[in-house]
Amino acid sequence: MPDRHFIQSFDHVSIDILIVDDKPNNLRLLSTLLEREGYSVRKALDGEMAITAINTLSPDLVLLDIMMPGLDGYEVCKRLKDNPHTTEIPIIFLTALNEAFDKVKAFDVGGSDYITKPFQIEEVLIRIRNQVMLKLSEERMRHLNAELEERVIERTQQLQSANQQLLDMALHDMLTGLPNRALFMQELQGALDAHHQGNETFAVLFLDCDRFKIVNDSLGHCFGDAVLIHISQRLRSNLEPTDLLARLGGDEFAVLLPNILHSDQAIARTEALLQTFSHPFQIEGREIFLDASVGIVVGNKTYSKPEYILRDADNAMYRAKASKNHRYHVFDASMHQEALQRLQLEVDLRRAIEQGGLTLYYQPIVCLKTGRIVAVEALVRWFHEAHGMISPVDFIPVAEETGLIHPLGNWVLLEGCRQLRQWQVNQQVDESFSMSINLSVQQFHDPHLIDHIDQILQATQVRPQNLDLEITESVIMEGLMPTMNMLHQIKARQILLSLDDFGTGFSSLSYLHAFPFDLLKIDKSFIQRLDHTSSESVNLVPAIMAIAQTLKIQVIAEGIESLPQLRDLQRLNCARGQGFLFAKPMPPESLQPLLGVSLFNQPLSLDYSSTEVRSSRPT
Repeated sequence: MPDRHFIQSFDHVSIDILIVDDKPNNLRLLSTLLEREGYSVRKALDGEMAITAINTLSPDLVLLDIMMPGLDGYEVCKRLKDNPHTTEIPIIFLTALNEAFDKVKAFDVGGSDYITKPFQIEEVLIRIRNQVMLKLSEERMRHLNAELEERVIERTQQLQSANQQLLDMALHDMLTGLPNRALFMQELQGALDAHHQGNETFAVLFLDCDRFKIVNDSLGHCFGDAVLIHISQRLRSNLEPTDLLARLGGDEFAVLLPNILHSDQAIARTEALLQTFSHPFQIEGREIFLDASVGIVVGNKTYSKPEYILRDADNAMYRAKASKNHRYHVFDASMHQEALQRLQLEVDLRRAIEQGGLTLYYQPIVCLKTGRIVAVEALVRWFHEAHGMISPVDFIPVAEETGLIHPLGNWVLLEGCRQLRQWQVNQQVDESFSMSINLSVQQFHDPHLIDHIDQILQATQVRPQNLDLEITESVIMEGLMPTMNMLHQIKARQILLSLDDFGTGFSSLSYLHAFPFDLLKIDKSFIQRLDHTSSESVNLVPAIMAIAQTLKIQVIAEGIESLPQLRDLQRLNCARGQGFLFAKPMPPESLQPLLGVSLFNQPLSLDYSSTEVRSSRPT
């Protein structure tokens, strides 16, 4: 049923009605009646005239007499309904009561209604009004359907556009606008499929920016983001249109190079790309110098999945980063086997940490005046049930890269303090005896480090003054202010601090006076030079000791391996030393008989060709 607003609007619509009747009186009567009601009326005396009038201008309604000469009403109606342009026009048949009127035929040819003669005004108006309203309703419905269809099409297009935007967002890096890892892997899969079909060759470059973390930490993440945008723009401007550059995350980028037949071509492209880093980046008024390391993989049919290619390129990049002489490295099959072995080493190390498969050895730190052991350095050892003793040089880097260094370091700290407390309870060491434990860069920047230290000291009842934490110069270079804050928190607890491997970095002389160190450990490379007679070698250690004396920092000489080295250090009044001359790192049961006695009264070991590795610290 039409709504009220539609009925009201009907009264303001101009309705065009065509009356078709061969009797002028009927035409005159109906036209006068309908015009009085506000309808627009046209007239036709026969069927041919009616069809011509309708084809010229389609009316809203046709009142059609049935019995006419020539074309009767049935035929006119049939022709109108067969024509797609006029088929929707409603037709009301006009018939006299005494005429033979076939209702079935009338409706069969397309009639909508009929009116009998003589006309009753009310009936005529009602039937006309009903048909007009029905036609207008149908037109309104068609209009609404068209609008709805347009809206559906518009919404579908909007949805498709939104989906495309979401897809673009899902496949592109928000910061740089470059393809991300997901899109790169799709394209790499396509290149690999084409390569297997013999239609395409390619290479993949895995690029990591060197020293980006320092820029990011020192100047802030917003500045770091600006640097990444400049890097991406510079890389993109130095690639071919057919190359695909993607940002994988952080400061890691990948490049898919098509049409690369062999490694020489890939190397040439890589060298050209690395050349773009030879110029500084001008960002926000600052001049930033960066470099990059690149891993290279040339596609071959041994690869079944794109992630294997990216994995090998990543491994090659780390090999390049570890090399001092090369900024790029081409992956070879042996590296994959090494990666598998490294992965197994990680699994075994995790199990060893969880199941107590590690142990601590202790190397004495000796007073060079009395020969007595005044401290020990805790060094972690791992005896693998299948491979025997594994060097810390092999497993400590794995621990640092995987984050296992945190549980490992906490265990070393706890076990070292527990052992020290046991010696103290057994009165095998005096109150000044200290336990030296190394901290890695990753541990030192752990926000929970201080909490772990407090908990361990509380649990073992070790006095803070008996704990000596060693850090290397690399810790200082990771960030001046955070390092300073952490060191002062440690010093506030009266814990000793040592700077290990002094002289191997380049920051110590600049920053040493600013950090609260208690001890300075001269690197063994300087101690070994004492055996030489050049003035440089003779004067270097005294110069370091003079710096320490000025800053009121005690000196420990590392790596003492010969009696001449010992004699020279004694003449220089070096307070403490450690090295194979006195003792190798050993388990606590082997060390205990040496506690409290002078090693100068014991046979000193001159066999320092041992396979022990000095750098076998837990961190």
